[in-house]
Amino acid sequence: MNLTLTQRLSLVFSVLLLACCGASAWLQIRSSDLHEKEVVQSLSKNLADHIAHRTTLMDANGLRPDAVRQLFGQLMMVNPSVEVYLLDNAGRIKGDDAPAGHVRREQVDLAPIRRFIAGDALPILGDDPRSIDGKKVFSAAPLQTNGQPPSGYIYVVLLGEEHDALAARVAASSVLRTTLWSMALVALLGLLAGLTAFGLITRPLRRLTDAMRRFDADRPDVQAPMQPPTQADVPRSGPAGQRDEIAVLEATFAQMARRISDQWRALTRQDQQRRELIANISHDLRTPLTSLHGYLETLSLKADTLGDTERSRYLGIALAQSVKVGRLAQALFELARLEHGNVQPVLEPFSLVDLVQDVFQKFELPAEARHIRLRAGIPPRLPNVCADLGMIERVLTNLLDNAIRHTPAEGAIDVDLTYQEGKVEVTVSDTGPGIPAAQREGLFERPFSASGSRRGGGLGLLIVQRMLQLHHSQIHLVDRAGPGTSFRFELPTADQPGAAGARL
Repeated sequence: MNLTLTQRLSLVFSVLLLACCGASAWLQIRSSDLHEKEVVQSLSKNLADHIAHRTTLMDANGLRPDAVRQLFGQLMMVNPSVEVYLLDNAGRIKGDDAPAGHVRREQVDLAPIRRFIAGDALPILGDDPRSIDGKKVFSAAPLQTNGQPPSGYIYVVLLGEEHDALAARVAASSVLRTTLWSMALVALLGLLAGLTAFGLITRPLRRLTDAMRRFDADRPDVQAPMQPPTQADVPRSGPAGQRDEIAVLEATFAQMARRISDQWRALTRQDQQRRELIANISHDLRTPLTSLHGYLETLSLKADTLGDTERSRYLGIALAQSVKVGRLAQALFELARLEHGNVQPVLEPFSLVDLVQDVFQKFELPAEARHIRLRAGIPPRLPNVCADLGMIERVLTNLLDNAIRHTPAEGAIDVDLTYQEGKVEVTVSDTGPGIPAAQREGLFERPFSASGSRRGGGLGLLIVQRMLQLHHSQIHLVDRAGPGTSFRFELPTADQPGAAGARL
């Protein structure tokens, strides 16, 4: 049968419950029957002894058969349920008042009779003369005369044929049917109550099964994450308040589903970034390579017709384009290493003031050529920072390079350092045209998407962001009044606990 786990468990529970109810009913009937026999045998224990000591049953010649038969008939008339028999010393039936053909045995086993006379625990069952293999409760006593050994036994079956016939009629009566129907109704109510309780207990398991069916292993990102069970759905057990195992399994699966969904989305983003990286390389290198190829082809085809001035100009442009290609390739290679975890910062304490001065010296000539002023705002007694010196130098270099390229002549670039709450705040500002609102949202994303549409602020800013993320810092675009652009980031000082710890 193709049944669910809940259905199979319910079926097994129902079978066990019905079996237990049947066994309980049988044991109750059996116990009631044994109790009835014990009570009857205890009440009539001395009946056979009373009969055996009647003087009218025996005379000098022994038993009087007519007196025995008359007494047996009187006893059975008074109490139809009893049957009286006269046995010899071997247990053979010598006298009875049964109708013709009703006695099925010629001899009765004396072992139960001796146990009864010895006073063993009741009830004791003996052979039923009117049945081939039946057993009945009885009363028995030896027949003795003047202290002589027993000449036989009085054997009284206490629940005879009349009792069995009456019991059979009662079994078919409405009273017994009502009792049986009552027991069946109680069993049915118990079954319904048990199945209801079982359904409530296994509800978390069914909910977990439904959630696992809905969960798409191929596309877990399109499935809504499974909600963890509420406190009301989580049963408590034990003094420590431990949760039910099924509820724990449900909560664990919910966490696993969310984790798989997060990992799937992360893999999807990485795949998208890989595609975009290829698009970036193709787009960023296409223009300078095309220009370089064009000028070199011109020099090759018109080498005899070009003058020295034009040849020098073409060579200069080709050289500049080759430098641009090299810089782009180096930037893309560096970005790939940063994004794939191949670079880890080496933390060390150093003076950020000295680093700013070194970077200013690097851009002094390009700034003078464009008539741009470089200014540094440095407070006194600024503490050292703890970071990777090479990475922070690259961060400042990229920010200043972008600022010089976007600042018009007679403009200014400011680098301000401030100290607050164990961190040094670095702000790089320029007096350029600023960043359009359309580019601010994706400023620190890749400059080109897989479709080739322009976005972001360039590879330089993307490298800056990745390097600062390795330092657990972030770069922010600062809103300012008037034209220009300001970027800001923070670095921990070397005097912070653990800031100048072991190299990573």
